[in-house]
Amino acid sequence: MFKDIQAVLFDLDGTLIDSAPDLGAAVDKMRVDRGLSSFPLEHYRHMAGAGARGMLGIAFDMTPEHAEFEAMKEEFFVNYENCMTERTRIFDGVVEMISALVGQGLPWGVVTNKSSRFTDPLTSAMPLFSSAGAIVSGNTTPHAKPHPEPLFEAARRLSVDPARCVYVGDDERDIVAGLAAGMGTVAATYGYLGQQTDISRWNAHLHIDSPMALLNFLNKA
Repeated sequence: MFKDIQAVLFDLDGTLIDSAPDLGAAVDKMRVDRGLSSFPLEHYRHMAGAGARGMLGIAFDMTPEHAEFEAMKEEFFVNYENCMTERTRIFDGVVEMISALVGQGLPWGVVTNKSSRFTDPLTSAMPLFSSAGAIVSGNTTPHAKPHPEPLFEAARRLSVDPARCVYVGDDERDIVAGLAAGMGTVAATYGYLGQQTDISRWNAHLHIDSPMALLNFLNKA
């Protein structure tokens, strides 16, 4: 499928790591602290990729237009900072996939909309990311996905032409950003996917249902 690829970039949450349990726990604590009933953590999973907006929407039916949204968001962020490595795990097959890329001499990196406030300590705490050549957060550049600039920044850090990169993500905005950057795009269907069901509408070049499946479609120059 992809030829002459020189680097592979990945979204973080829902693509490399399953952070839904910690994100859910952080917002659910807000419910309990207010005397509301606790939701099962799986209740939050499908919106984990949407960050504070998704979590507060599930827990409190709150949108960013709500007068208290910013204060609630900061409370959620503090809760998340206090627990973000307790339940988060790497998706099955990701370690083996990254090892294979490194073994083939393919540089790799992360492009996430997660703020560096969380990305930096989280990736520093997980040995998986020690071989990443670039980690670009949502506030690294003036724009976040679906704008292509974060992907361009990652390509610059890896000294690779964006057209020779593949970007893998589990959300429509990942594919929009990848296409705008002129990269090969891969939809990770094992991720969160939000409430979107028809991922064929994303127009990704490829869909994979497991991390290791990616290796079948890479042809290094």
